Amino acid sequence: MERDPDARWLARVMHVAFFLLLGASLARFLLRHPWEARSPWIVALSGALAALYLLGPVLGTRATPRRIAWLCTVVAVWVLLVVLAPSFAWCAVPLFYTGLRTLPHKAALGLVALLTAFVVFAQVQLSHGGWDPNLIVAPPAVAAIATGVFVHAERQAERQRRLIEDLIRTRRELAAIERREGTLAERQRLSMEIHDTLAQGLSSQQMLLQAADRTWDSEPATARRHVRTAESIAERNLAEARRFVHDLAPADLAEGGGLEEALRGLAGRESAEFRVDGLPVPLPDRVQSALLRIAQGALANIREHAEAASAAITLTYLDDQVVLDVADDGRGFDPAARAASGAGADAGVRGHGLPAMRVRARQLGGTLTIESTPGEGTVLSAAIPLEVRP
Repeated sequence: MERDPDARWLARVMHVAFFLLLGASLARFLLRHPWEARSPWIVALSGALAALYLLGPVLGTRATPRRIAWLCTVVAVWVLLVVLAPSFAWCAVPLFYTGLRTLPHKAALGLVALLTAFVVFAQVQLSHGGWDPNLIVAPPAVAAIATGVFVHAERQAERQRRLIEDLIRTRRELAAIERREGTLAERQRLSMEIHDTLAQGLSSQQMLLQAADRTWDSEPATARRHVRTAESIAERNLAEARRFVHDLAPADLAEGGGLEEALRGLAGRESAEFRVDGLPVPLPDRVQSALLRIAQGALANIREHAEAASAAITLTYLDDQVVLDVADDGRGFDPAARAASGAGADAGVRGHGLPAMRVRARQLGGTLTIESTPGEGTVLSAAIPLEVRP
């Protein structure tokens, strides 16, 4: 069964043309030749050829042994008809098409040559001995044109099929690449989530427990305070871990208080100031999550590297963006020198830190800027557009 609608349409046209030519040839013979001895044979062979041709579509179009045997039988009956009555010669045109569709190219060309030779023979017979060069030239020319057009159309169709297959294969490859990129992006996101939650919490606990161990004998009250703080951080880490397993949402946000409450709670745990400027507006969940993670990362850097006496978090709502500022009065650093050396603000300790914050801001169409001077503290500012790209 042909899958190409154009091929099915052309096959129907050729079938109709064959039966029209067969009927016209039989009518011409009967009109020009009164009933004679060969007439019953002509009528019988015409009926047999029509019946055989009707059987063709049932056998399909592939070059199976049954299909080839059928085609050979049709051609043999047609040749016999042409020998008995040259009027049937032009039934060869649909047979050209049938042979070209069924047989391999070399065999099909051989069949076309055979059919063309019998057409020439029939035309010479119909000329009653009169010489006409067209009788010799026209049938091969028509056969060559028909064959060339058919072969060209077949090759064009084959090229189109290959092009479609290439496009489908390319689309599948692009889909696979997108899946791999999505997987890598998700892995990066997960690594940042782990860094901003569990890794930072464990690092803080380690520092507090080490401090408690150093002051356990000399300052037991301070040591107990460090232990209680480490316990509080462990409790928060446990909540983060459970939320991380559930849906990776920050535990502070999952409690339903929103970004401001989450930042206020974070500031309280880190002994930092917090304030809100401007008229608050609803923010998408992923913007709230990103800003909270940036604040957590910034405070973790302050705690571990800045040696700051105080820190402050400011959330500012502007007309077209929301800005998160985290400032400290610590030892500061030279951002240009760090950038030139290829190290982050937390070089040597963390694999993410500032790069992770920049990625979070950039993913939301925002920016992350750092203003710092050695000995004068640091201000980290994350600005996110209020209309975030989907």
